[in-house]
Amino acid sequence: MNALDIRGLSKLYGRDRGLHPLELEVPPGEIYGFLGPNGAGKTTTLRTLLGFLRPTSGEARIFGRDVWRDRVEVHRRVGYLPGEVHLGRDLTAGELMDRSARLRGGIDLAYAREVAGRLDLEPHRRLGTLSKGNRQKVGLLLALMHRPDLLLLDEPTDGLDPLAQETVLDLLREARAEGRTVFLSSHVLSEVERVADRVGLIRQGRLVRSERLADLKASLPQRVHVRFARPPRVNLTALPGMSEAVTDGLDFRGTWRGTPDGLVRALAAESLAALSVQDATLEEAFLGEYHRNGVRGQEEAHVA
Repeated sequence: MNALDIRGLSKLYGRDRGLHPLELEVPPGEIYGFLGPNGAGKTTTLRTLLGFLRPTSGEARIFGRDVWRDRVEVHRRVGYLPGEVHLGRDLTAGELMDRSARLRGGIDLAYAREVAGRLDLEPHRRLGTLSKGNRQKVGLLLALMHRPDLLLLDEPTDGLDPLAQETVLDLLREARAEGRTVFLSSHVLSEVERVADRVGLIRQGRLVRSERLADLKASLPQRVHVRFARPPRVNLTALPGMSEAVTDGLDFRGTWRGTPDGLVRALAAESLAALSVQDATLEEAFLGEYHRNGVRGQEEAHVA
């Protein structure tokens, strides 16, 4: 049984805004990175999956339960972090943690306190006195503390310092190691690249690509930099698979597609001072996909 099973799910506002019919399966024990610029439909997807929004069409199931008809059962197995954390100003993190434990029942408060400690969260401070980053930590604590089978996280590291960001990624890796599932919405591509098993790219409410992160990166070109020790005999620009070539004296830079065999054979008889072949990043894959689909202007500017 899949952790998430989405069939033709849509939530439209007007003629062409919102989430267009989405087909997606996420098995247990996977971290799925749901990527897109601000306004692409990530938050709408999460809110519809939780039954906060009634879908325009289609259906979604979480561990076999319909997200609209079986919301109570679904919510028992889910930990949710919204994109904007709104909390009562007069409560403390500790009071919220205790209330959540009583409402859910059977919560291991030792684990909740461990999460709070790892996030360096002060449980006795009033929420109204906390910075944005510390309010984010409280939201993360409430999502994680009951060790849910599925985590639905909307921009989970927003406002956090680098050490706290790394702690959050560690907690997500641990959840996966325990067989739990993470559905992670983000536009911070570097952090998704470090934890995700699969990624989906959403643009203007439509899922334009979904595949294993390793396969996505393997399909991307590599950046090549060659520094020759003496003028080369080979013309790298003419090699099949080489593009965007720039030669500056003994320095050559280009973009290589395909296996490295042809490049290695071409350089075998040359005298080299330096050679580097660098894999493309998830950010380059993301931007390349958006350029191919004609994203410009404001939407492109939101990509981080």
